[in-house]
Amino acid sequence: MYLGYMMIAGISSLFGGFLQNKLKRTFRKNAQIPTSSGYSGAQIAQAMLQHYNVNDVKIVAGKGFLTDHYNPQTKTVSLSPDVYQGKNASAAAVAAHEVGHAIQHATGYPMLQFRSAMVPVVKVANMATQVLLMVALYSFSNNPTVMLVTCLAFAATTAFSLVTLPVEFDASKRALVYLDETGIAQGAEYDGAKDSLKWAAMTYVVAALSSLVMLVFFAMRYMSLTNNR
Repeated sequence: MYLGYMMIAGISSLFGGFLQNKLKRTFRKNAQIPTSSGYSGAQIAQAMLQHYNVNDVKIVAGKGFLTDHYNPQTKTVSLSPDVYQGKNASAAAVAAHEVGHAIQHATGYPMLQFRSAMVPVVKVANMATQVLLMVALYSFSNNPTVMLVTCLAFAATTAFSLVTLPVEFDASKRALVYLDETGIAQGAEYDGAKDSLKWAAMTYVVAALSSLVMLVFFAMRYMSLTNNR
């Protein structure tokens, strides 16, 4: 079991690392395409909020690289320095994408609400999974009860990863529609923004698939243990 787990984890880590590097390279490449509007990411984010009449969300400058996110509890869109200040296709794409989440929140997008409701359960499941994996892999790998609980905890985190996919895809769709319809990003700018969002989405797809494969692995291990008893 330990060898099988390490193989899956290793392959997932390699794919995840490749995509993260690809995303960073894509962001930097498309950051070389200036927006003809001359708007920074922060300005695009603010304009998009006003366009959709969302007036209770703040745009704040964050830290780090590609740490951009929307916090539904504080209603803030945090943009990393490169995005907040950037006047290019990558900055436009990321800023509009994060505002897409704010618009989802404002309009009661069902999948975002569902994902938000899952957060408390997933936090507990994540903590439990770390302990359970150690127990299952090193101490009681032949205990079906431990394996069953591990499967249930992993199922919660996998479900969260899968629910995240439509939320991210929808936010990107909203971003691209806004950039296109308002003319903020046109031609090569729009293509660059679309390219950046495509690779960002791929990181979520691989994370969800990796989680699903791991869940199947543990489920098969559990069935094997119960069949042998």
